[in-house]
Amino acid sequence: MKALIIYISIHHGNTKKIGKAMADVLGGELVRPGEVNINKLSEYDLIGFGSGVYFGKHHRSLLNFVDELPVLKDKKVFIFSTSGMRNGILQFRSGGNFNRPVKEKMLGKGFDIIREFSCRGLNTYGPFKLIGGINRKRLNEESLKKTRRFVRE
Repeated sequence: MKALIIYISIHHGNTKKIGKAMADVLGGELVRPGEVNINKLSEYDLIGFGSGVYFGKHHRSLLNFVDELPVLKDKKVFIFSTSGMRNGILQFRSGGNFNRPVKEKMLGKGFDIIREFSCRGLNTYGPFKLIGGINRKRLNEESLKKTRRFVRE
């Protein structure tokens, strides 16, 4: 199986660590959106899209990237995210699901979304910075085990 993991990881490298674990299990490539040759996406059997969560949705650059993609009818994809808060908590904009905005865009492109994954990681944004962040002990070996299990399934 030929796999590609496309990710955005801005602050603490949480999403990159998760993406790397996924790429290792799949024997796939790990790239940022600017490194993707859009014309070769059809060559991949599986594509993962992930980023940290910002204000209840994936990073704007990933959402913009998905907007630029061609229609790839029935292309198997999965979505992943890292966040300071558990998926579904205080996410009024996204209807309680971090993945919803990017998922809607992908469905509009004809993608076949086979799975979704979310895990928590260090967050030092806004008021959390004052207390040294939340989830300081997250994205540990247990998180990576769950990530690998998700990919194998």
